[in-house]
Amino acid sequence: MNRSSTIKRLLKEMTGKYKAILVFVFLFILISTTANIAGSFFVRRLVDDYISPLLLSDAPEFTGLLKALFTMASIYLAGVLATFLYNRMMIIVSQGVQRKIRDDMFAHMQRLPISFFDTHTHGEIMSRYTNDIDTLREFFAHSLPQMLSSVFTIIIVTAAMLVQSIPLSILVFFFVFVMLYVTKKIGKRSAVSFMKQQKYIGQLNGYIEEMISGQKVVKVFCHEEEALEDFEKKNEQLRSQAATAHSLTNILIPITMNIGTLQYAAIALLGGAMALGNVGGITLGTIAAFLTLSKSFSAPIGQISVQVNSVIMALAGAARIFELMDEDVEVDDGDVTLVNAKWEDGKLVECDCHTGLWAWKCPKEGGAVYTQLTGDVRLYDVNFGYTKGKNVLDNITVYAKPGQKIAFVGATGAGKTTITNLLNRFYDISQGTILFDGIDIKKIKKSDLRRSLGIVLQDTHLFTGTVMENIRYGRLDATDEEVIAAAKLAGAHDFITRLPKGYDTVITGDGGNLSGGQRQLLAIARAAVADPPVMILDEATSSIDTRTESIVQKGMDSLMHGRTVFVVAHRLSTIKNADAIMVLENGQIIERGSHNELIEEKGRYYQLYTGSFAK
Repeated sequence: MNRSSTIKRLLKEMTGKYKAILVFVFLFILISTTANIAGSFFVRRLVDDYISPLLLSDAPEFTGLLKALFTMASIYLAGVLATFLYNRMMIIVSQGVQRKIRDDMFAHMQRLPISFFDTHTHGEIMSRYTNDIDTLREFFAHSLPQMLSSVFTIIIVTAAMLVQSIPLSILVFFFVFVMLYVTKKIGKRSAVSFMKQQKYIGQLNGYIEEMISGQKVVKVFCHEEEALEDFEKKNEQLRSQAATAHSLTNILIPITMNIGTLQYAAIALLGGAMALGNVGGITLGTIAAFLTLSKSFSAPIGQISVQVNSVIMALAGAARIFELMDEDVEVDDGDVTLVNAKWEDGKLVECDCHTGLWAWKCPKEGGAVYTQLTGDVRLYDVNFGYTKGKNVLDNITVYAKPGQKIAFVGATGAGKTTITNLLNRFYDISQGTILFDGIDIKKIKKSDLRRSLGIVLQDTHLFTGTVMENIRYGRLDATDEEVIAAAKLAGAHDFITRLPKGYDTVITGDGGNLSGGQRQLLAIARAAVADPPVMILDEATSSIDTRTESIVQKGMDSLMHGRTVFVVAHRLSTIKNADAIMVLENGQIIERGSHNELIEEKGRYYQLYTGSFAK
């Protein structure tokens, strides 16, 4: 994204809701700037009309001088008040724009495909919500109003100086040209460094996030020193780039100050010579006013130079934010929806209340057609690869009749979990067809498809909140009684009641105060309360010990009763009662059949099963 388009989008975000406030901001900036310049312009009158005559008077009268000073103080007071008001208003605009950008970014992130999160670290994404947003706060709250004030000041002071003296104005313009030339050269080099700095911040945050989440693994393998060494390398990259960026911008301040000092001396010298030579009507008051105006002219140039740092960082952060917001969202062309249904006069009709009977609503000309959700799932000649030209699954064909339990077994990387990812359309197949009750799943809206599937993943994730709230996450309108019933079904009720506050016990840190098995039981209960017609269990008992497994298995059997179930399991003892077992190897189904049939064949399943029990 180029800089001009980034600026346009930032201004669009700012003007969208705050046009009225910004009008007042511009007005108060103009008042503040005009007041400051008017005060400087008033110096000439003060010196020539009041102070000089008083110096030559034998009986000085200070009434006029005091009135002039009061008028001057009133002008400056108006400027101070206007400055206070526009800064307060810009804080309101700044915080409001940041809130909107965060809301838009988070809303867009919810619509991104799983593949985006597979290719971006959590820390790198988080840095856009923290570091990059913070650069916008500095830009909106301080840099932007300061730069607007500086621009207005430059315009008004230019006009005022030209009125006072054209020769002295030309001298000021010469020094300003030198100042701008230096600023441009340094700013151009620092812009590249600030872009790299923001990139390295994201990479460092991503590494820190990985180390925090994998701290146990680091300690188990005693890799603390290696982790520290890698961190120091990445941190040094950031330090080096940040040092380059900030050193370039920091030298702007002394450079512009010294150029301003030289300008001040040159004006005093040239103005004094012109006054002594009575050239151009230059008076002592004119020189005093012009010196004040020249500082008012040079100061904004220096302030803009200083703000280059914040502006470049803000543009770099905004570019990264807009980059995320421009990521392609998950495509959903489906129009078939899932609805509650009931039988009425022998026909399936839609209803608002939960009946336990679900139907697919297919829009057709002349009215919708309803198909009962039975859980008939079929895959025909499915091919899929995460990267183009490299298939993970080849010609997968699976039939799952309503109420059947289908198990997938095989070595790690064989493609078992990939099949479940295709069923809920985390990814779309490359070739083939997947039918759900005779409907191509590409025609079903993704949200409705996923609502029909209860999923228990190998890696459980719990949210900060009570046990009750975590289980209810499966169905937000579930009553307390339904939550407790789901926990009993999953075999989680017993351990929950032994927690300090039972179902009101707060879970923190992704369930850090629970064992791995307990977290898995809550995940199973969460799926149970959703009461889905189809279940996907991806290594659902992998974190449960043998004793707990027997308890859970009873609940699982009750949970699976009457539902179509897909099971991915390494513990082959949990799938002995499956209606069909698919053995995968290198993305292909090499064996299929019941447990007994596959044992009799003494093929790959036999080797896996007997090997797992030989220990």
